[in-house]
Amino acid sequence: MNKNKIEIYTGPNCSFCILAKNLLIKKSINFKEIHLSKFPEKREEMLKRSNGKHTIPQIFINNKHIGGYYELNKLEITGELNKILKE
Repeated sequence: MNKNKIEIYTGPNCSFCILAKNLLIKKSINFKEIHLSKFPEKREEMLKRSNGKHTIPQIFINNKHIGGYYELNKLEITGELNKILKE
């Protein structure tokens, strides 16, 4: 239902990936998951987009790099996530 383009680069057995996805699901926010074990060629793309960050998840909202789960959760706690999603 949201108009924002949200992309999350994830991998297998990644608890922070699960937490990030669950946070968005709980808020009824649609997102595109890019699973690096299924699409290993996307890792280079992720590295370029995230300025070399290699940990997962890496989260982008409207092509803006947000960071990982901690950054997403901080945005949620402070209310900034809702503001970003309303832009």
